[in-house]
Amino acid sequence: MTKLLVKFYRLLFAVLLLALGIAAERVGLISYVTDPWEYPYILELFWQHLYLVAVSMTLATVTGLTIGILLTRRRLKKYAGVMMYVVGLGQTVPSLAVLALAMSFLGIGSNTAIFALFVYSILPIARNTLAGISAVPPGMIDAARGMGMPSLKILFEVELPNAVPVILTGFRVALVINIGTAALSYIIGAGGLGDLIFTGMALMQTEKLLAGAIPVTLLALFGDFMCELLGRVLTPKGLRLQGP
Repeated sequence: MTKLLVKFYRLLFAVLLLALGIAAERVGLISYVTDPWEYPYILELFWQHLYLVAVSMTLATVTGLTIGILLTRRRLKKYAGVMMYVVGLGQTVPSLAVLALAMSFLGIGSNTAIFALFVYSILPIARNTLAGISAVPPGMIDAARGMGMPSLKILFEVELPNAVPVILTGFRVALVINIGTAALSYIIGAGGLGDLIFTGMALMQTEKLLAGAIPVTLLALFGDFMCELLGRVLTPKGLRLQGP
């Protein structure tokens, strides 16, 4: 029965790919992306989009992890609520407004877009780091202390490994939001695949719109898939065995 289902899914996937290929040909997408004059431009916009996402997510991950870890320390725990509120201000404001505010201080360009994306992505990482470490059983930490482990070693060998699944969930949410929001960077002159999306909408050119929207979608799906693989690699084997 399982083999039949696998064959059915493969057949369904093949039919879906065929249907999508026919639709892409009819709207002129294939001829557009294979045009020798347009292809280098599309590739350049893709790399611009990837650059904005990579730099802003790196900054957001480092900052979010640092804030989350610091707020689980005994001296700073009482400030956790206030700090999470401050960090979360970026996501309470619509993404377009964040870009507009950043542009009013930093001007236009990729640096402004990176700063806005950084602000918009930091909350899920910081919040899940705080929640993941706080959820580590106190008895486990006490046992590590009883073995003579210093605080720093407890953090890296006990708390963080056990908090990895929760932290990665926050990272995954931030990454998908970041990839989608980066398309708006075109508005402030930072380039990216949003250039194709908004130009296609303005000129009523479906092929150009899809040439920008499809890579953004695939990039988000690929990022989500890579987070799943990363979770399997980083999650301790004991915790993986406890899963369903």
